[in-house]
Amino acid sequence: MTSKNNKQVNPEDFSLAVGGPLYRLCLLVGLLKKPLLLYKRRIIFISLLAWLPLFLLAAFGGVAFGGVKVPFIYDIDVHVRFIIALSLLIYAEVIAHDRIHVVVEQFLKTNIISANDRQKFQHIIASAVRLRDSVVAEIVLIVLVYTVGHWISREYLTLDVSNWYLSKINGVNELTPAGYWYVFISLPIFRFILLRWYFRILVWYRFLWQISRLSLQLNSLHPDRAGGLGFLTNSLYAFGPFLLAHTVLLTGMIFNRIWNTGATLLDFKSEIFGVIVFLILIPLVPMLFFMFILAKEKRSGTLKYDVVANHYVNDFRQKWINHKTTKNGERLLGTTDIQSLADLSNSFQVTIQMRITPFGRQSIMALICLVVLPLLPLALTMIPLDKIINQIVTLLF
Repeated sequence: MTSKNNKQVNPEDFSLAVGGPLYRLCLLVGLLKKPLLLYKRRIIFISLLAWLPLFLLAAFGGVAFGGVKVPFIYDIDVHVRFIIALSLLIYAEVIAHDRIHVVVEQFLKTNIISANDRQKFQHIIASAVRLRDSVVAEIVLIVLVYTVGHWISREYLTLDVSNWYLSKINGVNELTPAGYWYVFISLPIFRFILLRWYFRILVWYRFLWQISRLSLQLNSLHPDRAGGLGFLTNSLYAFGPFLLAHTVLLTGMIFNRIWNTGATLLDFKSEIFGVIVFLILIPLVPMLFFMFILAKEKRSGTLKYDVVANHYVNDFRQKWINHKTTKNGERLLGTTDIQSLADLSNSFQVTIQMRITPFGRQSIMALICLVVLPLLPLALTMIPLDKIINQIVTLLF
């Protein structure tokens, strides 16, 4: 009888998004049906839980539309964070679930996992699932949310002007009623879901690291130019909404400071560059775990194929150039030897051009375009509004 801790998990059932205490809670209260149905209901409920009380409390406190330099309605960061970015983080679970299990299943379908390592592969999957479902891990995340997360928000994300969530009393900043909900409910909800995503990504890192330690059956002649691991690039796009949530959030924060504090876009060039590089590396880094075995297969495959190629071209030269093995009357025109020589050259090029990473430049460019896209509207802040209007009028009329 198989114990609960050693329960086998089929590769097609593996998921980074399904499982864990929060998942079970959503099942219990009707916000979710297996595997990840009702995501629209979760988006609406969780986003409203974070955003709507802020609006109502700010309205009752007289700071929703005025009364301070930055009333609630003008705090762009809050609306972007709790309506758009939070929605993307929740929806990201659906995309990751649909794509990741297909990638994991492909290890077996392509026979990259040898028969001798199938049992190890199953143990690696089961270990990843146990870590994903860890109650302790999510408790630690909650602690981090209310400690480190609270300190970061207080030190680096607080607006330096009078606003809807902080009021100055006798020279000391005090939270408004809306501010209490913001600091102790809304921000923790967002931070927890964000940190939970980072934890799941660490589970994915650990999973791929363990897979890269197995004796994988790679082939330098594989047309994907990645020894047969090219299918791993599909996992890059599994994290698309997660990455978008970050740049949407960054856009909201920057626009908020440009709009409310008089900052300029150039003030944030270092932050923008750093975030873009960081986000691109998130899905690419675990692909680098396979660099050494891919490089080894490329070297080995090139040497082995070089031997085969040498034998063939020597025989070809002996037959058609030196005429030492050509049969009497055999004609060059119409022979398949020429086509075989061309095919040999094409196959050798596949080995020579084999990458030492599963991804190529095209995948990197796609990721760059994805993460940069939400930041493009910020460029409009560099152009005066009257010039924008004049350009629009000129184009239309």
